Amino acid sequence: MKITKALAPVLTLALAIPAGWAAAVPAPAAAPTAVTPAADLRASLDHLLSEHFALAVAAMTKAYDGSKDAAAALKALDQNALDMLPAIEMLYGKAGADEFGRIFRSHNASTDELAKAKKMNNADAVKAAEAKVQGFVDEFSTFLAAATANNLPKAAAMDALKLHEAQVQTVFDEYVQGDYADAYKAYREGYKTMFTISKALSGAIVKQMPDKFGGSSVDTKAADLRSTLNRLVSEHVALSVLQMQKQFDGAKDASALVGAEAMNTADWKAAIASLYGSAGADAFEKLWTGDHINAQSDYVNAVKAGDMAAKQAVQARFNTFSKDFGSFLGTATEGKLPAAAATEALLKHESQIQMAFDSYAAGNYDAAYATDREGFKFVFGVGQGLGDAIVRQKPSMFAEATPAPTPTPTPVEPSMTTVWMKLNSMQLNINGGTTQMDTTPVMWNGMTYIPLRFLSEGIGATVSFDGKAKAVWISAGSDKLGFWVNQKTYSVNGQSMTAPAAPVIDKNGRTLVPLRFIAELLDWNVAFAAKDGSITLTRMN
Repeated sequence: MKITKALAPVLTLALAIPAGWAAAVPAPAAAPTAVTPAADLRASLDHLLSEHFALAVAAMTKAYDGSKDAAAALKALDQNALDMLPAIEMLYGKAGADEFGRIFRSHNASTDELAKAKKMNNADAVKAAEAKVQGFVDEFSTFLAAATANNLPKAAAMDALKLHEAQVQTVFDEYVQGDYADAYKAYREGYKTMFTISKALSGAIVKQMPDKFGGSSVDTKAADLRSTLNRLVSEHVALSVLQMQKQFDGAKDASALVGAEAMNTADWKAAIASLYGSAGADAFEKLWTGDHINAQSDYVNAVKAGDMAAKQAVQARFNTFSKDFGSFLGTATEGKLPAAAATEALLKHESQIQMAFDSYAAGNYDAAYATDREGFKFVFGVGQGLGDAIVRQKPSMFAEATPAPTPTPTPVEPSMTTVWMKLNSMQLNINGGTTQMDTTPVMWNGMTYIPLRFLSEGIGATVSFDGKAKAVWISAGSDKLGFWVNQKTYSVNGQSMTAPAAPVIDKNGRTLVPLRFIAELLDWNVAFAAKDGSITLTRMN
């Protein structure tokens, strides 16, 4: 799409896309594309907000552990906020940027205070820090509503910010308790939430200033693909960098990070399968794990042992992966993303990961985080280059329906549904409305279970129970889900799948299901506060 001079200020938000990823020829204007001014804005917010989450968690956990790189992690978190200011100034002027910076940077400092207060077990300091966090939610939601001329209403902004803060706190609390596997599961949920927030915020900005974005939209199938690819690849970078550090340090959570990386790989494989079938997904997994994920661990061992020959052998594997995976992408996209361009970008990615780790191992923590941030930003070119190549290869899959001519529509405000419940409490709160259940969520075998009927009916789904078969059926729109008591098998629109744990019947005769499983299945974000046992489920409407 040809960009006019009128769009130039807004495009400072866009990333400097690596040449390798952006090498493909743009599609004709009428064809679907992942590269539009609105999609660029969304991608930029994807980058900055997801990096904020990753650095916030790193800074808090490093501060709690008293790690040598804690100050560098906090410095990187603050620099992330500073990097947002030029774009904010372009959109809302210097006064707007200054206010944004004041609120956001102060919030970063308060999360550091909270981590240190918990380390000292200082209840008064913890309370004071938590009050600052709550103050941020109120102040920043007010700012966003005013800045966007209420295109992002304060209530919606506040719900999103509350969820974000709850998810960061859940990760930190579970980390402190030593529940590392749960901590990194919560990490992945919180990371994903940032992309939901960026879509809502970018949509509000585009709606507020449509002329600056050439009539393009953040809410297209192509833009969604670009954002999904960006989420998967940037999460891979965030987890890989942290895992390599922890492995080098011999930290207790290193193996839990390996598990989180495996879940990221599984999500990648599912995405590839949806585009190129199971054979393509299997080929991806083989390439991705052998000389890439596994090789990174081997690289750490080589550096730690001071074994130069082993280090060079791993570097050769990285080069092999880059060439083989570049070839895979070129073949899969039928040349829409040239293999040579993909290989060039992958070689740079591998180099940045190595440089960041080498600096960390040498104790040069500022350089480690600076290189890490460069590498994190670089991979957001994947969404533009690979995403748009896939869109041009499969245009019918990403075509938008042509709307019939209509009068100017009434703007639809972004909204969020929030469901709240608590362990051992019969109270259920949905968007501020409270009702009583006849049973309670419980913790069983280290897993949180919630009442299926009350959750489903509370969100507008229809529930039926087949007593003979001991089956529960949920109808939500065109989707139909089936669960069988004490069986891990479940059904989604007639397709049989396997759950991590089976539903159970409690003493009140109600069916309970694992919280995280049902939340992910129904595409809800979940935050569990270990401190008081409260459960918050949210979803953008």
